[in-house]
Amino acid sequence: MKTSNYKETIFSKINDKTLKIGVIGLGYVGLPLAIEFAKKDYYTIGFDVDKSKVDTLNSGGNYIQDINDAWISETIASGFLKATTDFSQLKECDAIFICVPTPFTVNKDPDITYVLSAAKSIRDNLNDGQVIILKSTTFPGTTEKYVMPIIEETGKKAGEDFYLAFSPERIDPGNKKWNTANTPIVVGGINEISTEVCAKVHNVVVDMVVPVSTPSIAEMEKLLENIFRSVNIALVNELAKLCDRIGVNVWEVVDAAATKPFGFMPFYPGPGIGGHCILIDPYYLEWMAREYDFVTKFITLAAEINEDMPFYVRSMVIKEIAKLPVRMTDAKILILGMAFKKDVDDLRHSPALRVAELLEEEGINNIEYFDPYIPEIDLHGKILKSIDKIDEGILKSHDIIVITTDHSCFDLNLIAEYSNIIIDTRNAMKDYKGRANIVLLGDGK
Repeated sequence: MKTSNYKETIFSKINDKTLKIGVIGLGYVGLPLAIEFAKKDYYTIGFDVDKSKVDTLNSGGNYIQDINDAWISETIASGFLKATTDFSQLKECDAIFICVPTPFTVNKDPDITYVLSAAKSIRDNLNDGQVIILKSTTFPGTTEKYVMPIIEETGKKAGEDFYLAFSPERIDPGNKKWNTANTPIVVGGINEISTEVCAKVHNVVVDMVVPVSTPSIAEMEKLLENIFRSVNIALVNELAKLCDRIGVNVWEVVDAAATKPFGFMPFYPGPGIGGHCILIDPYYLEWMAREYDFVTKFITLAAEINEDMPFYVRSMVIKEIAKLPVRMTDAKILILGMAFKKDVDDLRHSPALRVAELLEEEGINNIEYFDPYIPEIDLHGKILKSIDKIDEGILKSHDIIVITTDHSCFDLNLIAEYSNIIIDTRNAMKDYKGRANIVLLGDGK
């Protein structure tokens, strides 16, 4: 059978809804994608090495906040979605998406171990005409230099015997407007027919698919998306430190600049950056650039500025403790918000957690936190549980309240009224300007 016939077979299966979908990695990217295909009545198998996730899904349960519980229970009940740890079932799938984590090492080098493992599982279960799409964020060259050679160990040729492309995920946890279905995506195949086929498969669940000429283009554009944010956040974080020094409110500065209808996009400072992509991507690009004797000075500097922000928040806390009639080791600190961003249950690389770690390293042992989305954290090997609620007594009993994540559920009136000192790293207390007990990051007062 020739590759053109494989293409026609895929298109025919899309049209009559007999295309079988496989999704490797059932996390923040993979599970929403699997559900979208199942909701369209395409039989979908989710693969994961975590048996607890698989068991939860197969029982109709949910573990990701952004996903509607009913979507999972309904798609499982319909028979269009199932989860498994048995990767041999990849043989049943016509299209396979790789949606596994791509972390970095302690030395901030890329770790594509999970991608390589997924590629080997596909290699061991490859059929002619399968469509393979890598979605995990990574450095340019991963698809063609790492994934493709592993799968071609079968003797089958990419672009002829199977189709291969990279199509970066665009998941924004907590975003109520943009989701898997309505967010445009980019697809870059290893050849023209791979791009065409992979785009067609995506079109089943995604409204707009933008083809690009190669996987490396798609891989690099994903890094650009996130490094763009990293660099601009670093700019306002550094500006916030300067504004603290000279006594100018950086939040008012940014809001004033945002009134310009062209040539400016507002970004805001904070205690640092978290999640997966914005923190990690600059280091993926830095690592890859070294292969070509190139140093990403500007991009790396921005990443370093952002990673320094938890240290700056620590210094703000220590400065306020120094004004109190209490030893640092006895100071009672309450951190409000542990998730990496507002109104999500995602702790990945949270700057709030880093702030807590840094404070404990300074000998501050009386640290508590409140976050209804994050029931517990591991603080240097010690399990710390969120307090049940904040009330007048809780607030008064702590020397300093540190707002690191501005969840909508926080009672700001209560916090403003009964806290002794509030260190606000998110401008959450903007409606309470002038209160002597509020210390705002980037205000200089």
